[in-house]
Amino acid sequence: MSTVSPLLFLILIPLVAAVLVMLGGKSRTVSLFASASNLILLLVLATKFRPSEAGFQFVSSFPVVPQLGINFILGADGLSFVMLFLSTAVTLAAVAVARPPVENDRWFYISLLMISAGVIGAFASVDVFLFYMFHELALIPTFLLIGIWGSGDRQAAAWKATIYLATGSFVLLLGLIGLYLLQPLGDRSFDLRHIIQLAETGLIPDNPIVYLLLLFGFGTLVSLFPFHTWAPQAYASAPAPAAMLHAGVLKKFGLYGLIRICAPVFPESIQALLPLLLVLIVGNILYVGYVTIAQRKLDTMLGYSSVMHMGYIFLGFAALNVVSLTGASLMLLSHGLTVALLFALCGEIRERTGTLEFSELGGIARATPRLGLAFGFAAMASVGLPGFIGFASELMVFFGAFVGQPTEMRGQTAAAAEVFRFNSIQIVTICAVWGIVISAIYMLRAYRKIFMGPLPERWSRLPDLAGLPRVAVVLLIGVMLFYGFFPQLLVNLVTPALLQP
Repeated sequence: MSTVSPLLFLILIPLVAAVLVMLGGKSRTVSLFASASNLILLLVLATKFRPSEAGFQFVSSFPVVPQLGINFILGADGLSFVMLFLSTAVTLAAVAVARPPVENDRWFYISLLMISAGVIGAFASVDVFLFYMFHELALIPTFLLIGIWGSGDRQAAAWKATIYLATGSFVLLLGLIGLYLLQPLGDRSFDLRHIIQLAETGLIPDNPIVYLLLLFGFGTLVSLFPFHTWAPQAYASAPAPAAMLHAGVLKKFGLYGLIRICAPVFPESIQALLPLLLVLIVGNILYVGYVTIAQRKLDTMLGYSSVMHMGYIFLGFAALNVVSLTGASLMLLSHGLTVALLFALCGEIRERTGTLEFSELGGIARATPRLGLAFGFAAMASVGLPGFIGFASELMVFFGAFVGQPTEMRGQTAAAAEVFRFNSIQIVTICAVWGIVISAIYMLRAYRKIFMGPLPERWSRLPDLAGLPRVAVVLLIGVMLFYGFFPQLLVNLVTPALLQP
């Protein structure tokens, strides 16, 4: 029998904590202790991880339905470790800033812990079917958090998100079944290592239909244009911890799946259908970017901003080279930390003022200087200012994409090549760079509208950032700055996982 992977405890700790809360344990205390324990355990495991070693480490495998090739396989490589770190860090921050209604706080914290267990299980899974099921486990409490404890038209937002994400999950399931059926009869499995090995030896054909199913299944879950309209409304209505966990962590499931599954298995289909993906990427970055500028509330602006930034990661995936994929992988971490921080601060502002309308705010940095400083850090990180991890990740995506796939230039005459100096992915990369300007416009405008200018009398006695929320904010900012100054630590961790099956 296989030995038990220590990664299993990362999944069990939030589940056990949820049971203890259900049985009457102090909700906040138990949730904080479990979240902090998970982060500490992951950091301990990181000291034992060997980045140069090929393949997955801390592997354990137990049969579930062996006749169908479904097994409970846990393991982690460098990319998995980055996502597990994101999951545990954001979970701790989300629990720390949570302010649920007193009468329903038990189920609120249980929902947060269930999301944490689901995302950790997904990123620790080596079996593709298990990867899918853990994601579905995390989606259910997300809908409950929005529909029960959200604000505004929360039930409409919850139902819209449910319809979109359920449809995306169904399309994704069809794609995973198609991937399973592409394998040779008698040698079929959901083990990701086995799938990649078969693809490398040519025993899995590069099928564009299955790739499209996976692309649109994963893409809907990630809010790929034009299947993005559920996300801004859901994030605006969600309580801050739910928005932090979904936009910061759970939403990365789709892009992680594309990098992990589609990139090594369907490289020819990705290149053949590249024009379609590039059009959608432009929609994510430019169209959604301009829509973000038009927003007049902080929560909806952050929701659209989150959708826009997914376009950069899709661009790194589309270029399909080690530099761009490494940059996209780093952006999963950088965007997750940044958007979690922004939604945490958004929740703090709403808690203090009762409004997020730009027209009703202004000058509150005079009353809450720590909150203003933290939002300034978050805004600069979102724009990609040097010193934050977002700068290094965006730079790698742009460089990788610009030298990525000049396939359409091949076969052209010299005269045509002289006229069309840039291929399509390079043109899209130039558009993506313009997206940084768009990001700077809406983030700096939001900062000015909320924190700068004269302070209205009614905001003169606002309490500043303090207590556990301040600890959570410092944690997220500290991680972004640390890896911003030392991005090579992440590059050395992630790159071997992209080169090795």
